Amino acid sequence: MMDELLEQFLIEGRELVQQASDDLLALESQPSDPGRIDSAFRAVHTLKGSVALFDLAPMGKMLHCAEDMLGAVRAGHLPVTHVIIGTLLDCVTASDSWIESIERTGHLPADAAARSRSLQAAMASYLGEADYDNEARMSDAAPAWLSALIDCHHEAVTAARSAGDEITALRYVPSKDCFFLGDDPVALIRSIPALIALDIAEQEDWVIEQFNPFACNLYFEALCAMPIDKVRGIFRFVPDQTVIVNAGSKAVPAEPAGGGMSSDRTGDGAMRTLRVDAGRIDSLVDIVGELVVAKNGLAHLAQQAAATDAKLGRALAANQAKIDGLVGEMHRAIMSMRRVPLARTFQRFPRLMREIAGRLGKEISFKLVGEDVEADKSIIDSLFEPLLHILRNAADHGIEDVTGRRAAGKPPSGRITLEAMRGGDQIVIEVADDGAGIDLDKIRALAKTRSVKSESAIDALDDAAALELVFAPGFSTASAVTDMSGRGVGMDAVRTAIESMGGRVAVTSSRGVGSTVRMTLPQALVINTVITVYIGNERFGVPIDSVTETVRIAVDRIVPIRDGEAFVLRDRTIPLLRLSDLLGLARVERSGDVKLLIVISGEQRIGVEVGGFAERFDVLLRPLEGLLLGMRGVLGTAVLGDGHVLVVLNMAELIDERAFGG
Repeated sequence: MMDELLEQFLIEGRELVQQASDDLLALESQPSDPGRIDSAFRAVHTLKGSVALFDLAPMGKMLHCAEDMLGAVRAGHLPVTHVIIGTLLDCVTASDSWIESIERTGHLPADAAARSRSLQAAMASYLGEADYDNEARMSDAAPAWLSALIDCHHEAVTAARSAGDEITALRYVPSKDCFFLGDDPVALIRSIPALIALDIAEQEDWVIEQFNPFACNLYFEALCAMPIDKVRGIFRFVPDQTVIVNAGSKAVPAEPAGGGMSSDRTGDGAMRTLRVDAGRIDSLVDIVGELVVAKNGLAHLAQQAAATDAKLGRALAANQAKIDGLVGEMHRAIMSMRRVPLARTFQRFPRLMREIAGRLGKEISFKLVGEDVEADKSIIDSLFEPLLHILRNAADHGIEDVTGRRAAGKPPSGRITLEAMRGGDQIVIEVADDGAGIDLDKIRALAKTRSVKSESAIDALDDAAALELVFAPGFSTASAVTDMSGRGVGMDAVRTAIESMGGRVAVTSSRGVGSTVRMTLPQALVINTVITVYIGNERFGVPIDSVTETVRIAVDRIVPIRDGEAFVLRDRTIPLLRLSDLLGLARVERSGDVKLLIVISGEQRIGVEVGGFAERFDVLLRPLEGLLLGMRGVLGTAVLGDGHVLVVLNMAELIDERAFGG
């Protein structure tokens, strides 16, 4: 049961951290927005309550302080300043990193207690408390705890008020020695009639070595649908330990937009969303892949049957067509279940970029575009590390300091944009900055120093090829090792990560104007129609949507042009390339007609010579892995009905790289 609770905490904890982060960052530009203040307060309060279920004392104590700070802001006792927001964001950042640590190791990092104490001290100074005392704080009758309690149990309170009940709120902080005084806190709480809600938390951090079973270390907050006088009667012997207020006249706070779990509020309260373990959906994807293979096998059987019994062949083909459609629908439905918006990853960066800019002493305006673009969950989850590295590089190496920007005639604040867009069945993500751009002379000099290539080879590179040197293993333009960058992990790690997802990455730059890193990624595992082609005994797949037509021409229609070949098709001269050359395979002697695929590369039609082409198949394209990982010119692999693995080619990439020196 604890494992399930912890798993739920990790999921909801991240959501609450993100909500608090979004609200606090929004308050920097709109400090008087009460909705954002309330939302941040609710997120921190709920996270604090979740933490109380586990042995995470430093985190719980820190969140208690953050809750009080937000309560003071909410009550108008503290102004919304850059420093206040920064301190609260430090707490959110600490919570985020600790949740990651809990997922990896099962416990908080070693420095959690010290970091928590430091943050508590900072918050206490803003609240005007030199010695931040938890017990005194918990007996405080400030409205923050009441508002948080009502917000946390919004639906139960709404139902009680709809029934016309008077609602009473209670905060009970028993004395440490209450057991010796004859008090039983649990019995008192159990005697509250018509209990609506109950929250229980620790007064002080639990320390196992100093655990005293005869001391009470809990406090209670409760809501009940009873008049206040009856509740006071129950706690009449401990008036110094309780705060009891009438909550019936307090307006019900608005529910935070976009938060929590969706439900049908039309009357029956039926759940509209359901969390499903990702592994179960992965299993369904594998089953769909097997169905595609079986469906292709059925098409092969229908062709065999038609050779001996035309009627049976037609019947099998008709059923195969129905199964084909159903498999396609099933695949689309399952893949839609795995699609999540990029906001899941993107929204973590504004807070981090604010922190990075502060540590670098630079002014940076960070903008997000296209957060609603969706992709497969596995891709979204894998994007954080490469994107963080690119953004750090943009802030550290790209954006100049204020003095440098003014000298270049630029505004003092640098601009970094993280943008996502759809591109057919792919997504394109760009990180663009308006910084100094990449110094290609420096790139060439560093490449020589680090022996990336021979000096003569480096000198022979044009600017586009020289820019590709930033992807060389271990290549970094940092002049010193810092916690921002220059740690021996460069853009090669980014390229490896993106290619492991079946994507591509490229960089463009202009001196004095800025740089752009462009990543192209698949949205998901997709079913593609491919045409099979042959080179000798080798068989490959080519996506049918990259082929405009297939033609056969006589050998004597092919003419040499400079270092290449061409032919005329419908009064138009078309360059000709051999697929064997593009793949580095041995040429096959031409005999009879030459078989060609006509493909589009940029604005031009290209003829690609193949040994032969055969049937078309629907295949479930899988990203490259193992020895094929990172191979250029390959989209992925697919399993055919006869059990063989088909390599599916990226024709545009093959032509760009082999034919035109890209």
